[in-house]
Amino acid sequence: MAEAGPGRLAGKSAIVTGAASGFGAGIARRFAREGARVVIADVDVSGARALADELGAAALAVEADISKAADVGALAQAARDFGGPIDILVNNAGIGQRPKPLEGVEEAEFDRLIAVNVRSVYLTARAVVPQMKERRAGAILNIASTGGVSPRPNLAWYNASKGWMIAATRAMAIELARFRIRVNAINPVAGDTPLLATFMGEDTPEARERVLQTIPLRRLSTPGDIAAAAAFLCSDEASLITGVALEVDGGRCL
Repeated sequence: MAEAGPGRLAGKSAIVTGAASGFGAGIARRFAREGARVVIADVDVSGARALADELGAAALAVEADISKAADVGALAQAARDFGGPIDILVNNAGIGQRPKPLEGVEEAEFDRLIAVNVRSVYLTARAVVPQMKERRAGAILNIASTGGVSPRPNLAWYNASKGWMIAATRAMAIELARFRIRVNAINPVAGDTPLLATFMGEDTPEARERVLQTIPLRRLSTPGDIAAAAAFLCSDEASLITGVALEVDGGRCL
């Protein structure tokens, strides 16, 4: 069981969306280990509660669909009630799409992709930024993708949603800098998470090998890789870093 203790995020209060599994769970675990109080937000409330139980008093699970304004508002209030003013927001929640030609994506699938990957960043900003402005402090981290920089074929609208997130990161960073709010992004390469099968269409050794051949370091990203970068970017050690989209990609975008 991980309790809050000394670390680079000691005394900080954080929200991590989509934190019941994958990159989000890795970030939540690392933040708790670094001393933060972490709100684990996810539509998978059973998974969120299991992780909160693992982390102990350092964590709180909140059921939230971050594409819905009412859920995001309730999440922000729950976070303030749990850990006080919100110091860190990690927009990690996201969905993928199965490989298909861009014209073959149905309208409902496109709308859900945009709601979760794009609209949620707008909604969380509306809920959290005013309080950060008032305190003149805060760190926002958006989990984007190498797909927003170097798109793979047949994932057009997913790639576009992550490209939007990278542009939003830079736009937010320049606007919020005068309030001493930093905004950065991480661009992970394909990760060994539950979403991998969605992107590949199937999770087989052959499919994984095809992906690995595009990564110079010849391995997938892990929740630990992304969590390490997130802990740094959200800490005071990165106090002069804003508006960057850090590629944690094994050389994929070179």
